[in-house]
Amino acid sequence: MKYISTRGNAPVLSFEEAMLSGLARDGGLYVPQNIPQMSANDIAALVGQPYEEIAFRVMKPFVGDCFSDSELMDAITTAYASFGHAARAPLVQLGPNHHLLELFHGPTLAFKDFAMQLIGQLFQKALARRGEQVTIVGATSGDTGSAAIEAFRGLDAANVFILFPNGRVSEVQRRQMTTPVEANVHAIAMEGTFDTCQAMLKDMFNDFEFRDGVKLAGVNSINWARVLAQVVYYFSAATSLGAPHRKISFTVPTGNFGDIFAGYIAKRMGLPIDRLVIATNRNDILHRAINTGRYDTDQVFPTITPSMDIEVSSNFERALFYAYDRDGAAVAQLMGEMKQGGFGISQGALQALREHFDSGRSSEEETSATIQTLFATTGPLPDIFPTLVTLVSMPELMEPGFTLIDCMRRASNDTRPRYSAIVDSSGGVVWYTTLCFAAAMQRPNGNLLFRRGSGAIEMDLLGNDRVVRFENPGVALHHDLVLTPHGTYLSL
Repeated sequence: MKYISTRGNAPVLSFEEAMLSGLARDGGLYVPQNIPQMSANDIAALVGQPYEEIAFRVMKPFVGDCFSDSELMDAITTAYASFGHAARAPLVQLGPNHHLLELFHGPTLAFKDFAMQLIGQLFQKALARRGEQVTIVGATSGDTGSAAIEAFRGLDAANVFILFPNGRVSEVQRRQMTTPVEANVHAIAMEGTFDTCQAMLKDMFNDFEFRDGVKLAGVNSINWARVLAQVVYYFSAATSLGAPHRKISFTVPTGNFGDIFAGYIAKRMGLPIDRLVIATNRNDILHRAINTGRYDTDQVFPTITPSMDIEVSSNFERALFYAYDRDGAAVAQLMGEMKQGGFGISQGALQALREHFDSGRSSEEETSATIQTLFATTGPLPDIFPTLVTLVSMPELMEPGFTLIDCMRRASNDTRPRYSAIVDSSGGVVWYTTLCFAAAMQRPNGNLLFRRGSGAIEMDLLGNDRVVRFENPGVALHHDLVLTPHGTYLSL
């Protein structure tokens, strides 16, 4: 298996070379020269298999002979051993033909763990064989950074530097990135937005003297291996619900377009996916592009779903490459126009995109209102991200006999307690979640306080979190939570 650049003017590489390179030298992104196919019988044979076995069968054709069967299976097994659920990516039913795919059982509670834990193992094996070390640089809106640092911390073959927008990641994820003591991982706060960090990352890759001098590698979703690892859970979810004999649609919260593009690759491989629905928040450039044919960058607005606060969606370039019938020169021209503020998508390419993708947009007010509705109809509601994707899971997209899966990407505001609710003054539930850290108590201001290790998280009615410092502990209530005249505190 060989890999080519979306801009058509970079060396053709093997899987290992593409993984270690990250960004192509012409500024493009690597994609497989040919997309391997899985027959209906191949897909049916995945039914009932452990997640690790599904991962091996889906990924092996893309990896080729860069890793032996035993090396690849060992990397997969090690990567997912620390996940908190035996199914790795279990499904929860929300209603008739409507399921939620839980992608938060990894060590940092973000869906990025599925790819990052595996990439860490593959990097270690490849670099040990080569006797090399690399410098990994990544940009994050929160979840990529913490997942990368967790995956690579303490590994001998890589030094990791993560750029994150100062004040635009959750406090918990900032601490996940900045508190590890291993000498090979570093988190750097940058002024600006995620797009600022991502632009700086690409500038480093395009400075060839610097890139070669420090042996630069990338672990953002510009890295093909990241996308490939995410293809797996589309197969595991679909076969659990009847594929290949039943079509499935997926709604995916989308920022940098890597997760939903993995679904596109699964569909191109033969998985019977009907629709791929792009769910966006206020930063809706992808929704606008699919509906209007214009990709015009604008201001990035901070929201309660910060991992999606992105305007320059890097992996959309990969989708454009296929929409333009693999015309690298056409993609290169579009990317050049984007630097000037935006570009128009040709009618033929737009039609090709619409054959696979639909889109929806949710405001913060709509998301909050839907939380209430979903709790009333389904009981425990997992998080803001699945609420947003459920809101844009448009019923008209679901033909009879099809099943919709909402991909649940815990990230950013993820420190939520299991089966705990935030209620308004009348007792109505305005937020409900299923992730447990400890007991909770309500402060006089209506916010909830949750114990987490040696600290605690205070959350408001929208689920926004902040780390709280504690003084003057009083009489202990509910584990380590205590009540004082000043409100609810944690006894340290």
